Amino acid sequence: MQMLQTVERSPESEGVDRVQLVTSRGAIAGRLQPAEGDRAILWVFGAGGGLGGPAGGLYTRLGKQLRPHGVTSLELDYLRPGYLDECVSDVLVGLGYLESLGKSRTVLVGHSFGGAVVISAGAISPSVIAVAALSSQTAGTAAVAALSPKPVIFVHGSADEVLPDRCSRDLHARAREPREPKELILYPGCRHGLDQCRESLDRDLTRWLERTLRLPATRSG
Repeated sequence: MQMLQTVERSPESEGVDRVQLVTSRGAIAGRLQPAEGDRAILWVFGAGGGLGGPAGGLYTRLGKQLRPHGVTSLELDYLRPGYLDECVSDVLVGLGYLESLGKSRTVLVGHSFGGAVVISAGAISPSVIAVAALSSQTAGTAAVAALSPKPVIFVHGSADEVLPDRCSRDLHARAREPREPKELILYPGCRHGLDQCRESLDRDLTRWLERTLRLPATRSG
């Protein structure tokens, strides 16, 4: 497993830093919105990697909204996008970095291929308290049953042109019931990138994150 060696951090914009998590295999790029406290969200992307994300910048948008409530947000790229085991290892490096910042309660959120990544990493790391998989694939998700008792949510659009919504329905069926009910949200007419349901997704995912992280309701509530 790759190990974090050094961290390079530089300002990107107000309240947002660019980070490079340097490992023996290379530097993992990320975007960090730091906050006080022990709560964090680590966000990852699809098979192509990068720092774009679904629903028109969902990750950065929700990170900014939750930061004043003491939630650190780390959006993370992959060293070798599309290679599940290696991408899971990248997430574990990211979790290690967050732990070095004092974050002991982290929620993982992944889109598409990233759904399989966060399911796999969430079953491994004790610092992960919950997992959200958006428009997820089913390949590489055998660990979904092992996530319990961590809360899980699966989100999908009914018009997904890349991965049909039966993927999230299958994941929901295979996930064990945690202490809090596992959740499945299907958005009618929404496609793979979740752009058509942006407002509903912002509202629903924010509410789930608030509940999972034990936050006061933000303006979305």
